[in-house]
Amino acid sequence: MKKINKFVGEYNFLCNFYPSPFDIGGRVFPTVEHGFQAFKATNTTHFEVIAEADSPGKAKSLGNQVVLRSDWEDMKVSIMRLCLVKKFTHNPELHKKLLETRDAYLEEGNNHGDTIWGTVNGEGQNLLGELLMEVRSLLS
Repeated sequence: MKKINKFVGEYNFLCNFYPSPFDIGGRVFPTVEHGFQAFKATNTTHFEVIAEADSPGKAKSLGNQVVLRSDWEDMKVSIMRLCLVKKFTHNPELHKKLLETRDAYLEEGNNHGDTIWGTVNGEGQNLLGELLMEVRSLLS
C-alpha cells in the first residue's frame, strides 16, 4: 500500500492551510484551519475574528488564544470531519485530487510536534490522516 506521509508538494492540498473555500451555515471559511479554529470560540465576536483572519496561521494563533467552548474535547473531531467534508465537496478539483490518492495511507507527518492530528517521526494519533481517509471513502 502506498503511504503519503507529508502533506507537501503535490499533496499540499491535503493540508488544512490549503486555500479551499467552503460554507457552513452561510459563513464562508477560506481554509479548513479557519473553520476549525473559529468553532473553538465561545462567542460570536471571537468566532468572526478567527473566521476573517488574514491567513490560516493567524487563524490558528487566534484559535489557540480563545477560551475553548465547554464541549470542545467532545466535538473537535466531528468539527474537523465536517470542515473536511465541506472542503472536498465544495471544491471539485480537490475532491478529484483526494480520490486520486486511491487507497494510499494518509499521514500528516510534521516537525512542529503535533502527535494528535499528525505524527512526528511516525509516532502519533494521526487524526487528520484518519479523517481524510474516512472522507475519501465517503466521497468515492
